[in-house]
Order: sequence, then C-alpha cells, then structure tokens
Amino acid sequence: MSTNDEMSLVDHLGELRKRIMWILLVLVAGMIAGLICARPLIRYMKSIPPASGISWSVFSPWDALKLYMNFGLAIGLLVTLPVIFYHLWAFVRPGLRPIEQKASIIYIPGAFVLFLAGLAFGYFVVFPLAFHFTSSISKSLDINELYGAAQYFSFMFNIIIPLSIVFELPVLVMFLTKIRLLNPKRLQKFRRYAYMLMVILSTVITPPDAISAIMVAIPLIVLYEIGVLLSSRIYRKQQNQDAAWEQEYGAK
Repeated sequence: MSTNDEMSLVDHLGELRKRIMWILLVLVAGMIAGLICARPLIRYMKSIPPASGISWSVFSPWDALKLYMNFGLAIGLLVTLPVIFYHLWAFVRPGLRPIEQKASIIYIPGAFVLFLAGLAFGYFVVFPLAFHFTSSISKSLDINELYGAAQYFSFMFNIIIPLSIVFELPVLVMFLTKIRLLNPKRLQKFRRYAYMLMVILSTVITPPDAISAIMVAIPLIVLYEIGVLLSSRIYRKQQNQDAAWEQEYGAK
C-alpha cells in the first residue's frame, strides 16, 4: 500500500470518527428530550387500547427506571435517525457522481417518513393483534393477567422496531440501485426468496394464525414490489444516461 493510500485510509477513518461523534451528540440530546417527554407519553399510551384498562406493575426497583431509559433511548433514536441517514449519505458521497449525490440526498426525508409509517403500522395494527392473541390465551387458561410495565413495552418494541426497519426497504433499494450495487433484474431473480423471508418474518412477529400473518405479509410484499418498480425506473434512467454518454464521447 502506498503512502497516498495510507493517508487516504487515515482520512476516511478520521471522517468516520467525526461523523460518529456528531451522531452520538445528537443521540444524547435526543435521549435527554426523550426522558423529559417519557412521563406524559407513557401515561398517554396507558390510556389508549390495548393498554387501557390494564393494571401495570413493576417487579423490581429498577423496572420504572428501566422503562424511563428505554423510552428515552427510543425517542433519542427517532430524533437521531435523520442525522444518521444524512451522515451515512455524506460519508459515501465522495464515491458518487454529482448527479447521484443530488438524487440520493432526497432519500433521507423518505426514509424517515417510511420509518414513521412502520412505527404506526406496527403499533396500531400488528401490536394490538399480538397483544389480544396472547391475552386471549391467558383468559382461556383462566390465568389472572398482571402485566409488568417494563415487560409490556419490551414486548411492544420487539414488534414495532423490526417492522419500522423493514419499511425502509424501498428507500434502501433505490439507494443501492442509484450507486449501482443493485438492479431490478437481481430483485426479480430473488423475488421468491424475498417473499419467503417476508412470510417467515410476518409469522414470527404476529400471533400464530393465518389472518394476522397475511395482514402483515401483504404490506411487506407490497413494499418489496414498490422497491422493484422504483429500482426499474432508476435503472432505465441510468441506462439512458450511459447510452447518451457513450454516443457523445465513446465514438471518437
């Protein structure tokens, strides 16, 4: 490795370190804001279904603190998410062409909106299904339902966070297509495997009944197909641009 390559590597590592520090600073600020908002937010969520009418308990002196910290971290991550997307884009920007730099930065708002959509879908659709299913089992077994507050929200986060990440699929596909690491032909080739993974995921995070799994699997499959369509549009534009460039500069 030459000296220039070594300096380039050191520069990249230094830039990565600087961007990680910015992300951590925003995360800490977001966590502080999250801790301030945690109490009214927890009370609000306790007042609406499926939590309304449920008696929450704590089973150790640390449970209430753990609940506060989990909410602070969750809100902090939500606030930090656009910053993470921006610094990820800024880090890979030198490897992109100018037209790709301008086009890819518009994915940041879309990624954030899709993450919020995944949160909403997980909380208002999937989580109530899973909760009512597990509650119905307790009632059928004549078991008294006494829920730990920390365990309740842990159960909720384990459902809605993976769904929120999966909802990023269209933006991820568009970005990878834009930087030419992915194309619609590959997506179409692996379509059946993607469908299988989404059906497995929907089965894991929902109650073990067909209706719930289908209600989750269908939006995931639709997201995948949207990603394929968007990838096709970007890929066609890239092909036309390459053909125009070849026609103008290649035949000399």
